[in-house]
Amino acid sequence: MISPRAPLSELVRHVPPPPEPVDGHGDWEAAEAALGVPLPADFKALVETYGRGEFRDHIAVCTPFGDDNPVRLEADLLEDYADLREMFPEHYPYPLFPEPGGLIAWAVTGSGHHLCWRTVGPPDEWPVVVWSRDDDYEEYGPGAVDFLEGWLTGRIVSEALPDNQPGLAPWFDPARELAHVYVRLAEGERPYPERLRILREALAPTADRGGMVSEYDGRRQDHFATVDGGWELTYETAYGHQIRVAFPPEDSERARLAVLGAAGAMGCAVLGLSTVHGTAVWEPLP
Repeated sequence: MISPRAPLSELVRHVPPPPEPVDGHGDWEAAEAALGVPLPADFKALVETYGRGEFRDHIAVCTPFGDDNPVRLEADLLEDYADLREMFPEHYPYPLFPEPGGLIAWAVTGSGHHLCWRTVGPPDEWPVVVWSRDDDYEEYGPGAVDFLEGWLTGRIVSEALPDNQPGLAPWFDPARELAHVYVRLAEGERPYPERLRILREALAPTADRGGMVSEYDGRRQDHFATVDGGWELTYETAYGHQIRVAFPPEDSERARLAVLGAAGAMGCAVLGLSTVHGTAVWEPLP
């Protein structure tokens, strides 16, 4: 028996969408005319619900809307890969749209993979093909929503898209401008786990985003996000002892007071402040 596809409501149950999807609404008829093909209904609902952004910091759904959209939905794989396919045809077993049954990418990943439809039959029945940057391919049943829900919950296991942080609740970050500040810290007397606990309690509620511990020297990184403001933070000793924080520019003063106040509670003197991206410029607390 073929398992029923997960509806959008199942994905929403596991991964709350943003209140205002970025590049999620527009003229679908015009978008389909530009692509030269009608689109699956579940994909249109996915775009209208989540908009542009990333699932679990990895899968970025392409949308056909937005003037400054860097991951626009376009049927451009043939244009991009025709020359390489001519040189290495064995690496391209699937046709590329607008060739009959050709692939169209509906999402991309931070690892350079394409999540595609194989455009055979009615749009709602198009299989999903994961095309890795190593030119390996995996084919799944129809439905972008079903694939996302399955991969995020562990129901679908992909060799090309391994789950490097098992046990974490899945999340979606909408596309937005963020300022990035690095706060370099003195070591302090408290052990790392206690410092991390103090930092997260100061910014609570927070949600886990994974981390790592070096098996060679014990240096570590812990990633988390604030639930209310969506600030993204890394506390680490892997690349120096520091807090890295990304936040909407309008939150700059609130983030400065919260993060530097937490550093003081951790017992760690601030050695320096660096704005890596954005316009936020922080001054030390008096």
